[in-house]
Amino acid sequence: MEEKLNEIKALLKKYGQEHLLSHYEKLDDAKKKELLKEIENIDFELIKNLYSKTEQEEKTSEDVITPIEYLDKYKLYDDYKYYENIGKKAIKEGKLAVVTMAGGQGTRLGHTGPKGTFDIGLESHKSLFELLSDGIKEEEKKYQVTIPWFIMTSRENNKETLEFFEKHRYFGHQKDKNIFFFIQGELPMIDTEGKILIGEDGLIKSAADGHGGIYESLLKSGMVKIMKRLGIEWVFIGGVDNCLVKMVDPVLMGIAIDKGVTVACKSVVKANPHEKVGVFCKRNGKPNVIEYSEITDDMAEARDENGELLYGESHILCNLFNISAIERMGSEPLPYHIAYKKAKYMDKDGKIIVPDSPNAYKFEAFLFDAFGEVDEMAILRVKREEEFAPVKNSDDVGVDCPKTARRLYRKYHNLD
Repeated sequence: MEEKLNEIKALLKKYGQEHLLSHYEKLDDAKKKELLKEIENIDFELIKNLYSKTEQEEKTSEDVITPIEYLDKYKLYDDYKYYENIGKKAIKEGKLAVVTMAGGQGTRLGHTGPKGTFDIGLESHKSLFELLSDGIKEEEKKYQVTIPWFIMTSRENNKETLEFFEKHRYFGHQKDKNIFFFIQGELPMIDTEGKILIGEDGLIKSAADGHGGIYESLLKSGMVKIMKRLGIEWVFIGGVDNCLVKMVDPVLMGIAIDKGVTVACKSVVKANPHEKVGVFCKRNGKPNVIEYSEITDDMAEARDENGELLYGESHILCNLFNISAIERMGSEPLPYHIAYKKAKYMDKDGKIIVPDSPNAYKFEAFLFDAFGEVDEMAILRVKREEEFAPVKNSDDVGVDCPKTARRLYRKYHNLD
């Protein structure tokens, strides 16, 4: 252990991060080992490069942004049944798995615990996890097939998530047979001087690497191998906070299979031209999602000959991938985006610092940045009131909150 410690000291000196061992002697043996392992796993060159980007002025993008074609699920007419039958066949053959990204905490909702354990206030008092589970079981019954469910947690909420599922007997699923858990990747947080932060526990202060880490996490955790062993060819990936998510959609699958694309996504039309959402587009001729901050007023308000917004298809984190696309997208890291956040940390003197304004950088990859890996993808417009009821904010915000999600859920399921 002494030899390893000396190696790590040399590594930290090389990158100017010697402070990471400033509390080493105060840790117990188990934490000492954990800290050394964490430091060994840090890609210091990556952190150095990411920090250099925080100092650079953002360049004006010269990308060429153009509209992307889409299909409206309720204007397919005769083709609806055609696509549906193709998708049904694949589902019945056991070729579909579903993935739920559930690494977040319910802090913004005033909830202590993983967001998936949040009760949105229905009479049943079912959590978001149970509502999603109900949807899966309903489709399994309909198609007489097992649909494996993969749940991505984070280091922060993994233990609580597993305990919650164990307490509820996995809602009828069988652990490691048709329900699987894996942990999202993380990156260290750094201060404005490029120094990696130390957490309150004396270990590295890390943050989840964004939903774009899903591809790499599926590969590194061995989940892709399990999917292949189960005969899975298509994987739906969605977030835990959408209580109306339709993870099993034969029409979406049928379109993907028929058109020979490896990625198919759902969209809902923007509520208004200036709604603050990312929208599907083509960037330099490749599929992509453009953030609302990148859209000019002219682009936001532009319409086609039918009066439809040219950039009106919101990305709602409902995406279907061929397993080959996940392998390809997970083989190379995506670009990281910088977020400036408030982060509690321990200083070199052992004092816990609780900032009242942003003080640290975290780095996140976005799932849709991988879309440029494919030449074409299918976009299917669905109805917001049928498939998109996210729970992101507290009720006092008034949008995408328990109250709005509850209303949409009750209306869709005829509970009023």
